[in-house]
Amino acid sequence: MINSYWQGRKVLVTGAGGFIGSHLVEALVSEGALVRAFVRYNSRGSLGLLHQLPEYVRSQIEIIFGDLRDPSAVEGAVRGTSHVFHLGALIAIPYSYYHPVEVVETNMMGTLNILQAARSVGVERVVHTSSSEVYGTAIHVPIEESHPLQGQSPYSASKIGADKIVESYYCAYDLPVVTLRPFNTYGPRQSTRAIIPSIITQALTNDVVKIGNLETRRDLTYVSDTVQGFLSVAQVDDIEGETFNLGTGHEISIANLAQEIFSLIGKSPKLDIETARLRPEKSEVQRLLSDNRLARIRLGWTPRVSLREGLLKTIDWISSNLALYQTGIYQI
Repeated sequence: MINSYWQGRKVLVTGAGGFIGSHLVEALVSEGALVRAFVRYNSRGSLGLLHQLPEYVRSQIEIIFGDLRDPSAVEGAVRGTSHVFHLGALIAIPYSYYHPVEVVETNMMGTLNILQAARSVGVERVVHTSSSEVYGTAIHVPIEESHPLQGQSPYSASKIGADKIVESYYCAYDLPVVTLRPFNTYGPRQSTRAIIPSIITQALTNDVVKIGNLETRRDLTYVSDTVQGFLSVAQVDDIEGETFNLGTGHEISIANLAQEIFSLIGKSPKLDIETARLRPEKSEVQRLLSDNRLARIRLGWTPRVSLREGLLKTIDWISSNLALYQTGIYQI
């Protein structure tokens, strides 16, 4: 069913070739939006995960290749759109240990370029994507939006910086921006950089599942619920300058998550802690559990997919698309 709000609106999605971005693009097209997808240039012409969308969806997307660090490319992409969904970022935490400069430049300067362009050309709203990683190891739970921000990795520090730049543009220039902080999102198409696809692909193909810290606890949200949060925050009135958590309000340890996945697959592989997958001790985020009351009250947003249902959907998709994965290889 077409949502009349999005029908005919021209919107920009940065990071469109990524996991959440590709699902958001697909949802916006289905709602009747005219979607412009900003994809980081590469010599292969790869669209990232947009390649996995049905052809009838891809045919309706305007693709723009570029780099978020290029102000002119960003302004050209923003021009003519009413809404900007800014998901573009380097998100791999282990990668940020190796290449902190690239991560900071992309995540902070890329966000600054989006804000500058939005201010220059005029847009109805910018939806900025933060991360639950900005909270660091929970000082108290559940974590509400006013929880202290802790830069325990170069990645989280870069997102804190980006969030603060967004805040400053709202305060200084009255730019119509809203910030979303998704907690750990999972679902079809996600790479094995993330914990759930990593466990699933290994469990389907091996007798040993290599993993990092088993004791950390995470709040896991199915991708369709996260996408619904993006659609809601883009169209609710009078929320400019605010920040919203998108999480289920439930947590599970990685050890228990692995056992739940094994049970659903019907296998009992051995769990093996691999040192390379462990974060530096002071950089590990031990516990993330969201307080999502603000999103429920202000956005009318409610997560609808249970962990079991979401895992079953994800296992089914990965099982049918296992050839897309390099199983057993640790991807940072």
